[in-house]
Amino acid sequence: MLTGLSAALGAGLLWGLVFLTPLVLHDYPGFMLAVGRYLAFGMLALALAWFDRKALARLTRADWVEAAKLAVIGNLLYYATLSSAIQLAGAPVPTLIIGTLPVVIALSANLLDRRRGGGEDSVPWVRLGIPLALILAGLLAVHSDSTQQDANADGRYALGLLFAAIALACWTWYPIRNSRWLRARGPGLSRPWATAQGLATLPIAILAALGYWIWNASGATAPTYAWPLGPRPAHFVLMSLLLGLAASWLGTLLWNKASHLLPAALVGQLIVFETLSALLYAFIWYGRLPTLAEAAGIALLITGVIGGVRVFRRGARPT
Repeated sequence: MLTGLSAALGAGLLWGLVFLTPLVLHDYPGFMLAVGRYLAFGMLALALAWFDRKALARLTRADWVEAAKLAVIGNLLYYATLSSAIQLAGAPVPTLIIGTLPVVIALSANLLDRRRGGGEDSVPWVRLGIPLALILAGLLAVHSDSTQQDANADGRYALGLLFAAIALACWTWYPIRNSRWLRARGPGLSRPWATAQGLATLPIAILAALGYWIWNASGATAPTYAWPLGPRPAHFVLMSLLLGLAASWLGTLLWNKASHLLPAALVGQLIVFETLSALLYAFIWYGRLPTLAEAAGIALLITGVIGGVRVFRRGARPT
C-alpha cells in the first residue's frame, strides 16, 4: 500500500507539469504541444528500450495492439483534446470538467468490479460514497470562482466543452484499462510497459505532426504555426523533452507501479494528486497564495484521499 501510494504521488507531481506547460508556451497551439510532448516521449522510449529489451521481446502482438490503444487514447488524444478545450473555452470550465476525474474513474471502476462479481477490488457504495463526496466537494471549492461561463460564448465555446468531455472520457478509460492489463500479469512490467507505450506513441505522433504540417501549409487556412518548432524553438524543445521524460515516461512508470499494487478504484481517486500538483505549480507561477476557498478545497481533497485509502486498506493487493 505505501509503495503504491508513493508511486501515485510521484506520478501526480510529474503530471502536474502538463498543466504548467500551456502557461509557459501560451503562444503554441494545443495540438502541437501534444505532438511535441509525445514525439519526445517516443524518442526517449526508443533510447531506453535497450534496457528493457528482454521484457519487450516477450510481449505478444496483442500486447503491442493494447499498448497502441493506450498510447493513442490515453496519451495523444487526451492531451490534444485537453489543450484544445482550454484554448477554445478558456481554462476554468474545462479544468473543472477534467478535475472530476477522481470521482468519475472511481465510480466507473467500482461499478465494473461489482458487475464482475466483486472481490478484493470491490467495496460497498456506502463506504465509497463518503470519500468520493469529499473529493468532489474539494474540487468544486477549488474551482468555485472559475465556473462562470463567458457571456459571449459561441460555437468555439461549445466545441471546447465537447473536447473537454472527450478528454474526460479518454482518461476515465485509460487508467482502468491499464490497471486491468498490468494486474493480469506478473510483477516487474511497470517500466517495460511504460517504454512499450512510448514506442507505440512515436509513429502515431510522427504521423500527427506530418498531418498538421500538411494542413497548415495546404492554403485552406492562413498558416497559424511557424513549422516545425514554432516562435520559440529552444523553449518548445526543452519543455517537450521535460514532458516526454518526466510527465510521460517516468510518470507512466510510476503510475504503472501504483496500478499494479493498488485496486483500480483507489488508483482512480489518487489522480487527485495531479490536481493538487497543478494547483501548486500554478500558485508558484502566478506568485500568490491560495484563496480561502482554494485552501478549503485542497483540505477536502486530501481528506477524501485519506478516506479512500482507509476504505481500500483491507482489500489492497499484497506487495
